[in-house]
Amino acid sequence: MTKQNGNLYNDDYLRQGSFTNATCQESVPRINAGTNGAIAATGVELSVAIPLNAGDVVTNITFVTATTAADTPTAGYAVLRDPAGAKLVQTADFGSTARAANTKYTVALTAPYTVTTPGLYYVGISFTAGTIPTLRSLDLGNAALAGALITNMPILVQSHGSAVGAVAPATIATPTTTAIMPYVLVS
Repeated sequence: MTKQNGNLYNDDYLRQGSFTNATCQESVPRINAGTNGAIAATGVELSVAIPLNAGDVVTNITFVTATTAADTPTAGYAVLRDPAGAKLVQTADFGSTARAANTKYTVALTAPYTVTTPGLYYVGISFTAGTIPTLRSLDLGNAALAGALITNMPILVQSHGSAVGAVAPATIATPTTTAIMPYVLVS
């Protein structure tokens, strides 16, 4: 994102503030995350695209729950994946940590990750619970819009896996695109 062009600043930059020497990237602009999004079934990962630049250091993943809290959680995680969907680094197991409705959560990765190649990476999130929380999201209205509409167009959001528990799968296998793009922020 261009921060300044002459005496004009990029609107998104002005909304976010100045992040001097810090990584701060979003899956969707937070101003557009107005949907109460059901992210996936219990034990299924939802992976959303997020642009990252060479030199970005990702230490934390932030998400915001919507109107549904987690009920009896037993496992879960957030994971950073490369543009091909391979797991780079994930958080510790969420375990039975409560996730209340309408709350911001920041979870630390087990180790910082420094991006070497710019691209569209993926942040995956999964909950294993009696009821999984909903997340603040952008609703595309149709899952086809999240997919590759033409050759080499990246997938924006996809669900995959089953009964993944506390450990993210090594890759994204047999994905299904979804119309719900959760708001996640990496920092």
